[in-house]
Amino acid sequence: MSTIQEITSLSDWEKHVSSLSPSTLLIVSFHAPWAAPCAQMATVLSTLASEYPVTEPASTSWVSINAEDLSDISEAYNVTAVPFLVLIRNGQVLETVSGSSAVKVRNAIETHAAKPGAPSTNGAAGATDGNDGEVATEEDPEKKKEELFKRLGDLVKAAPVMLFMKGTPSEPKCGFSRQLVAILRENAVKYGFFNILADDEVRQGLKEFADWPTYPQLWVDGELVGGLDIVKEELSNDADFFKAYSIKSNGETAAA
Repeated sequence: MSTIQEITSLSDWEKHVSSLSPSTLLIVSFHAPWAAPCAQMATVLSTLASEYPVTEPASTSWVSINAEDLSDISEAYNVTAVPFLVLIRNGQVLETVSGSSAVKVRNAIETHAAKPGAPSTNGAAGATDGNDGEVATEEDPEKKKEELFKRLGDLVKAAPVMLFMKGTPSEPKCGFSRQLVAILRENAVKYGFFNILADDEVRQGLKEFADWPTYPQLWVDGELVGGLDIVKEELSNDADFFKAYSIKSNGETAAA
């Protein structure tokens, strides 16, 4: 599966671009460490990248760039906000996506890259209705559900502790999400998060995948713990419930 490479210098960028085949779709994610939506976008892109196999020559190439550290590159692609995605092929910008909409990002990438498992359309004749018109085919609901569940299975394992919440840790959109973020911070837990308000497919699908109808949802090591009440109950029964995932237990200083 494909992974995301962090570009840390202008020379790294130039070397990477020059190594690509003209047919390779280059997916460039501009981020900044202070912007909370960038953390979610990193999770989204990591999951998407895993759906694309490594080929020779590469069909896709995924890189991440700190927009502030490498401002020359940012300015070259008119990056004025983060997260910001640029899709490039053979030196030409095909599309840009500004903001943290996982749906827009997925649609843009799938539009310009061959979807995993999809037959190539290059030189292939499409199905017709006998009158030189293409037949519209509906996507198999079961296959669509299977693909969504695979994506969700990857998402819940994107970090050892994953919080699916309404909003972001810096701007929770519901009281329950706010309280759960506070609990994780109090216990110095290092966690990943996903704003389910930014992706309705994940929001609805995870309810069925988890067999849990409400948010927030906390997952640990790919297993559902539950919502706010369950987390509180776990902590009341075991004060060290989060110890293995605490920054403090690893000798690091927790962020305020």
